[in-house]
Amino acid sequence: MNKYPLWKNLLIITVVLLGLYYAAPNLYPPDPAVQISSQSPEVVIGERDIKRAERALEQGGVDYKSVEIGDENLIVRLPDAETQLEARRVLQSKFLGEYVLALNLVPTTPDWLAQFGGKPMKLGLDLSGGVHFLLEVDTQSLVKARLETMEQDAKTLFRENDFKAADWSVRNEEDGLRFTFNSPELMSEGLALLRGEMNWFEERPETPRTDSRVKLYLTDAKVKELEDYAVSQNLTALRSRINSLGVAEPIVQRQGRNRIVLQLPGIQDTTKAKEIIGQTANLQFHLAARQSTLKSQIRRFPMKQNPNDMVELERRVILEGDCVEQAFPSYDQDSQPVTVLHLSSTCGRKMHRATAKNVGRNMGIVLVETKLLTREVEVDGETVIEEYPVEEKSVISYANIRSALGSQFQIEGLSQQEANRLSVLLRAGALAAPIFFVEERTVGPSLGADNIQKGMMSVQIGFALVVLFMLVYYRVFGIAAVTALLVNLVVLVACMSILGATLTLPGIAGIVLTVGMAVDANVLIFSRVKEELKNGLSPQMAISAGYDRAIVTILDANITTLLVAIILYAVGTGPIQGFAITLFIGILTSMFTAIMLTRSLVNAIYGGRNVKSLSI
Repeated sequence: MNKYPLWKNLLIITVVLLGLYYAAPNLYPPDPAVQISSQSPEVVIGERDIKRAERALEQGGVDYKSVEIGDENLIVRLPDAETQLEARRVLQSKFLGEYVLALNLVPTTPDWLAQFGGKPMKLGLDLSGGVHFLLEVDTQSLVKARLETMEQDAKTLFRENDFKAADWSVRNEEDGLRFTFNSPELMSEGLALLRGEMNWFEERPETPRTDSRVKLYLTDAKVKELEDYAVSQNLTALRSRINSLGVAEPIVQRQGRNRIVLQLPGIQDTTKAKEIIGQTANLQFHLAARQSTLKSQIRRFPMKQNPNDMVELERRVILEGDCVEQAFPSYDQDSQPVTVLHLSSTCGRKMHRATAKNVGRNMGIVLVETKLLTREVEVDGETVIEEYPVEEKSVISYANIRSALGSQFQIEGLSQQEANRLSVLLRAGALAAPIFFVEERTVGPSLGADNIQKGMMSVQIGFALVVLFMLVYYRVFGIAAVTALLVNLVVLVACMSILGATLTLPGIAGIVLTVGMAVDANVLIFSRVKEELKNGLSPQMAISAGYDRAIVTILDANITTLLVAIILYAVGTGPIQGFAITLFIGILTSMFTAIMLTRSLVNAIYGGRNVKSLSI
């Protein structure tokens, strides 16, 4: 009696061995590193860059572990985080222009573990150090820009339908469009035309129409659609920009209606992160104005290099920066820095049509940037500093169209730094709307290491107390429970590593809770065995009855906790999700070890023998 079949024992042994294998990579902590990447596909990382980096580090007196070529980049491994910062400072002076330097954590998992997918758990911001940003998307600016576009669309619509210019007018009032007509009949006809072609406007009671005037607002549904688009596009662009920083496992997620949470583990250079993340850069291509161009269709822009020089361009935009599929810095025939652009095929055809008809005419490329300025304002009688956005437009290229352009061309007249920065921003995609930094928190690497130490200490103390109680109170059965508890921790870590889950401080709290819950199941089983012995059952019968009758209670309790973990993960964010993942996995592993593994160990000790008493 109390003998497991061979397949069950083999299953348990297989799970334990796999757990040991996939948990083992966590014994190899990652190395702090400086990652050097090329910004241009024309620049390939090679052996010369290894020697260049080694020479720079030796001249700067920086200790390093190794310099090696990774996935299309150069990895400089350092002994600690302080040396990592010093190494980046030294290397920046040698790798300027066509390279991007980023701080990173590089795994040290041996090949014999990595070849079958073994990898360590990812560490969250609170354990690895880094920076936390709370960003707010300025959706109002997008609504304002869309109203400007709709104003032009309305004018085009009326002209195409033979409305005389003297009979109507439209004015953009930032929160809506005000239309004025010469007669009620003309207003009815104009509104019918607008509703047929542009049905996202509505009237509001606070601004009632007159016989000749009406103000139209964007519908709430249209505003929400624009807001969702802005946040979604900004999330995509931010993820691309963060990739250019070389951040390992960033967290980029929406919070509420117009906010974005951004966590960058391992990043210490917050100034560079904010510069890349927060800048809104877009391009607009305009043809130069002619003498015959109407004044209402002309706009003057300052030159980027010399703001005192002004150029006149047509208001009509040929293309915008969202047409750019690739952008990288390079050099022209005269070794001057340029930014090479690759357009989508559709936009390339549009550019070809526009330039083929205007060979010999100048074209201006306008850089649109939104910057944050500060000002003092009075709030409840106190002077506070307020940030406000300012949109700046300047011409970065004003050149003659010598031949029809296609899907690839270059922007000239830039400095090396401007060419690099413009390439990164355009490659990542333009932000649909400006973003503001609402909150910023920095977790230093030393604090992250301290968090790990305290978290591990809590697990060790909790584990030691549980072990002491089980050995004293349940004796031989306690040994089985402790063994199962050790295996439970190993399998839990292995599962989190396989799934790529991120370990945070709340996750460590989940592990501590799992330790207690794993023993709780054994307490139920062992108490039931003791009860059956008191009722007069033989030791073998008591073991069998104890496990069989306690399992229903254990399943009920754990299934309800599993449901709670699922709900926490579904409705929670960040730390709550980290706790929920650890709790969910820990419940599954503890049920396996507390029921199957301890039963297997108890069977190995007492099964199939004529036992007179149990050490419990």
